[in-house]
Amino acid sequence: MSGQSFAAEPQLNATPLIDVMLVLLVILIITLPLGTHAVKLDLPRGVLGPPVKKVHLDIAYGGDIYLNGEHIKSLEQLAPRLALLAARADPPPVEVVPDKLAPYERVAQVLAAAQRAHIRRLSIRSVPDR
Repeated sequence: MSGQSFAAEPQLNATPLIDVMLVLLVILIITLPLGTHAVKLDLPRGVLGPPVKKVHLDIAYGGDIYLNGEHIKSLEQLAPRLALLAARADPPPVEVVPDKLAPYERVAQVLAAAQRAHIRRLSIRSVPDR
């Protein structure tokens, strides 16, 4: 006998690794098309023409009301003006812009007056922090 040993050398069995890789590949192929489906929507198209002018209804810090920059002294003076806006054939949108520190009670009163005047297109714009 010569000095060589006949001990078995360990070998890596790659068959289970290949099986796992094939399973992962099949799962990836099956799930990938589900994530790439598009949702088709028929979105409305706007009417071409000049942009609609908004009516700005500002509420200042002290509770003062301004309609398109014109000072309105009381809610009693505001109500008929809002009713005239609502009575138009194509009423403009009314945008309420309260000051950050405006009294909530005054904002609620103005919104209630707009509701009583049947304003249909009403929005409230938030004022960013200064």
